[in-house]
Amino acid sequence: MSETAWSSAADVTMFRALGHPVRLGIMKALAERPETCACDFTDLFRVTQPTISQHLRVLREAGLVVTRRQGVQICYSVRPDALHRLHEVLAVIQPPRLAEAG
Repeated sequence: MSETAWSSAADVTMFRALGHPVRLGIMKALAERPETCACDFTDLFRVTQPTISQHLRVLREAGLVVTRRQGVQICYSVRPDALHRLHEVLAVIQPPRLAEAG
């Protein structure tokens, strides 16, 4: 098994960050609409702005999203390399297909 196949502390942090329904929903929304402002999530999830900010901070610290300042607003986008890493980790635990198993 390759070294990249083993989970690191950073991998665990990313999966933990996705373990909350609002954070997972934010990631799904960002996949559809990159460069979304934090304020746009309050109506979508019916939570307060401070709560959204906290969830976005967790996602940012986990390395799942990047930010870009646009005037006074901060826009968020998914980090494609982070999603690639999550895919790599999940691929390792995927059971083999019956044709591959022999």
